[in-house]
Amino acid sequence: MKKYAEITGWGKCLPPAVMTNDDLATFLETSDEWIRTRTGIEERRVSAVGTSKMATVAARNALAAAGLDAEELDLIIVGTCTPDEIIPNVASAVQRDLGNKTAAAFDLNAACSSFLYGMHYATQAIRTGAHKKVLIIGAERLTRILDWTKRESAVLFGDGAGAMILEASDDESGLLASHVTCDADARDVLALEFGMSFNRFGFDGIMPFNFVGQEIFKRAVKGMNTAVEKVFEETGLTTDDIDSLIPHQANKRLIDYLAKMCKVPEEKTVINIQKYGNTSSATLPIAFCEAVEQGIVKPGDTIVSAVFGGGLTCGAGIIKWGQRVTPIRDYNETLPSNGQTALELILPLYEGTKAAWEKRGHE
Repeated sequence: MKKYAEITGWGKCLPPAVMTNDDLATFLETSDEWIRTRTGIEERRVSAVGTSKMATVAARNALAAAGLDAEELDLIIVGTCTPDEIIPNVASAVQRDLGNKTAAAFDLNAACSSFLYGMHYATQAIRTGAHKKVLIIGAERLTRILDWTKRESAVLFGDGAGAMILEASDDESGLLASHVTCDADARDVLALEFGMSFNRFGFDGIMPFNFVGQEIFKRAVKGMNTAVEKVFEETGLTTDDIDSLIPHQANKRLIDYLAKMCKVPEEKTVINIQKYGNTSSATLPIAFCEAVEQGIVKPGDTIVSAVFGGGLTCGAGIIKWGQRVTPIRDYNETLPSNGQTALELILPLYEGTKAAWEKRGHE
């Protein structure tokens, strides 16, 4: 029985349509300076296709990097809170589109923490011998569910997907320690009020997004710091042993605060929120993928990751990278453009939501 779940493949999918802060300022009362100074975000991506399509592109790139064929996979986990539909799951669409016939496939919703949750359980499955080659994906199409009339939350999020392949190995690598938890008493401070409890016959298209920023920030800092302390304690490692911090990309201020609390210097902290915004479950695998591509992650590196999301879910992990940082096969699959700009994709959502709120106000 193999003891470790080595990361052997990595890939991402970033929609081609880019929405800048200046684009947002054409229909929201905001500005590039307002968004940058509060979040660190400069632009984000908007997808014209569903979550499963982005997830499949990221998966194909990860398979190429690992040098695997899709039929070799025996488990597919998709972390998402924005599935194409409730039934069937996104993972089954990915399995079908990859051409795999036999893998187990399921979705996992821990919001922004979903990818690390997926790594946590996939690693345990490999360690017990239940699975040998696992595909984990974080994929979100958040721009479809946002209330685009609410500046405080609308400016934060974007679309994208990232993926990893985990394989059973005797080499000490992969997720060496992890701690996942949930602060359910405050679950309502980050919530999308839409689901099977809504009035299906009175639905007017509005999906209220509850986002209590200060409370989220406070609990995120506390939760992630505690989780990081737990994994350091479990492994006996200290910050001196860490080569880089790759956290959930939710807010530049939050990342800076977490790095300070963990005593990880700025030059060891991976930040790409300025390019993509918060892509929820996709931020972690996209950040890992880019860190490898840019040479930030080197063979044998030890990495600490921390996440926080709706629920309020939380977690941290110590990850040891293997000896390979180059893909076995070239991976460059991308989504084609459908010819629409990000603004052309978003403005109908904004106008429709605005009209629905106005109608509610008159009733």
